Amino acid sequence: MLDHVFTDAIGALRDAFEDALLERQAGEERFQTDVLAGDISWENSYALPGEGQPPRTCADVSCVWPTWSQAAYLSWYAGDGYTAPPHIDIKILLRAQCLAEAPDPATVLGVLPATSPDIGSEPLARGGPRVESLYAEDLDDADATEYAIDVSYEGAYELDEAGLSDGAELDKHFTALGGWIASMLVRLGDLQLR
Repeated sequence: MLDHVFTDAIGALRDAFEDALLERQAGEERFQTDVLAGDISWENSYALPGEGQPPRTCADVSCVWPTWSQAAYLSWYAGDGYTAPPHIDIKILLRAQCLAEAPDPATVLGVLPATSPDIGSEPLARGGPRVESLYAEDLDDADATEYAIDVSYEGAYELDEAGLSDGAELDKHFTALGGWIASMLVRLGDLQLR
């Protein structure tokens, strides 16, 4: 059974990103079910308008609806209540890519806050940066090397009684996330990264 609360949350996130004028990256959306564990996940990438392909800055968004949350939701739906409220695990990866030199992580962290706005009752917490190097087949061609840096924000959105019973409640909780992601991508784009 496809739990409607999770699809309502995906719809609320999509609306928040579209309202912030973020562009969905074609071919990046994935909706998957882990056949062994039972978790359901949704992933997509968003960028600022006009960034091109691949975008210089982007946000990779992933949500996981764990099996135990599905069971708690179904128990609540059947009128039996739940012992722990269901939640959706959320991860947002902010990324600057196609760079000509390795970026300074301190510079990037200097423009990104430690937490996101509250999603429900809790914000997402920032993790440490990760710098990547992509080399050409000819390792001697230093000009062909590309770099990227990404910083993740992770947390859980706990569904309360109002969020379980009314999809409009999800819209309220996710509205700020679209504008926040757009502003973080602008901050990354404004850095003087070659």
